[in-house]
Amino acid sequence: MWPDRGTQQNDPISGGVRDSSLQAEPERRRCRMSISATVGTILNQKGHQVYSISPDATVFEAIQFMADQNIGALLVTSEEKLLGVISERDYTRKVALKGRSSRETKVREIISSPVVSATPDHSVEECMRLMTSHRVRHLPVLCGEKLVGIVSIGDLVNWTISAQDAAIEQLKSYIAGL
Repeated sequence: MWPDRGTQQNDPISGGVRDSSLQAEPERRRCRMSISATVGTILNQKGHQVYSISPDATVFEAIQFMADQNIGALLVTSEEKLLGVISERDYTRKVALKGRSSRETKVREIISSPVVSATPDHSVEECMRLMTSHRVRHLPVLCGEKLVGIVSIGDLVNWTISAQDAAIEQLKSYIAGL
């Protein structure tokens, strides 16, 4: 599910994390900017609210619930166990485009599984990489098998923009001698 974290090392130049697979160039080192926040930090700010639905619910019920809550995905759970994720994209590709009825199709028939997930200790950068490589927009956050939250690509982008804005303001203050 997660890439081997053993391939990353602290980069003493940037203070971030670099992949050991990136070889240093002879005349200049390649450094990668890293967002130091963890998913746990984002969840503590955003909240741990999770919306879920039963695999036996209809796709129509899932889409209606997503619309009511203004969200793009629901976690599919049974007896507090995470089974998968259903998103607007799943509906579009697996129901609407195939001419199926959302009122007759069960969530279990179209969920995305196996689940790609994160832990509270994973960095924003790791999560963005994971979302990109698996082409998902929502990551359930698990502590062991316990569901503790969910982050979307929008949450990660907003965090990154805020972190960059804060860094710019700190640099402006430093340069101005404040």
